[in-house]
Amino acid sequence: MIAPWHPLLRKAARSYVAGPELPDALRLAQTFAARGLNATTLCFWDAEDDTPSHVAGMYLAAVRAIQSVGLDSYVSVKAPSLAFDDGLVAVIAEAASEAGIRIHFDSLGAETADRTFRLIENARAHPAPLGCTIPGRWRRSPRDARRASEMGLRVRVVKGQWPDPDGAADPHAGFLDTVDALAGSATPVAVATHNPLLASAAIGKLQTAGTPCELELLYGLPSRAVLKVARDLAVPVRYYLPYGHAWLPYALRQAGRDPRILWWVLRDASRN
Repeated sequence: MIAPWHPLLRKAARSYVAGPELPDALRLAQTFAARGLNATTLCFWDAEDDTPSHVAGMYLAAVRAIQSVGLDSYVSVKAPSLAFDDGLVAVIAEAASEAGIRIHFDSLGAETADRTFRLIENARAHPAPLGCTIPGRWRRSPRDARRASEMGLRVRVVKGQWPDPDGAADPHAGFLDTVDALAGSATPVAVATHNPLLASAAIGKLQTAGTPCELELLYGLPSRAVLKVARDLAVPVRYYLPYGHAWLPYALRQAGRDPRILWWVLRDASRN
């Protein structure tokens, strides 16, 4: 259905990633820091033909770059892109441990969740700070959230893109159920949504329970309303800055799932 718009999406999707290379992400992170938004997340989005060893090298480069420039950043990684290879993760975790930088495991399809948790469990042999993302739309997510909390992981809660084969929970209600499972934990939680009502409800639950939290936003999406929520509730804000060469497939998937994404990127294309 959106195929006729591919040329415009190709042009506009550049507004939703920092750029194709790590220096692009670092420059953007430094720009945010100059504006008082010091906290960022860097994530290399790999292409389909990138090998696991190449992807691991890109994650390692991000760890070392963050350390060298002194950013308040952590690195998000995708376990399937590393072929769930304990050896590759061990190398990344060792470097992150030495640098004092968190390694965070993004959430992908539901079929990858258990293998990702096993990978994280093995990575705990290294003292690197670790985290994981949990999507609200899966029925298993509150259980996963409690497991992550028991493991001492920092958790980012998202609505999620991939469906639950066991039958999807309502993304909004599931998001809050997952937050409820984390409320009361001493480990900080990232509330990752651009929906101001959902953000306000989730942050309120965590603050009432005494759990430290932050708002995490995906670069490029409209954020004015949700940033006001963060200011009103006095929570810090972090921006997730993707970079790499896989931005067009991501933009197409997102546009297919949410018509507002198509509107945003077409609007941006008309301004470029």
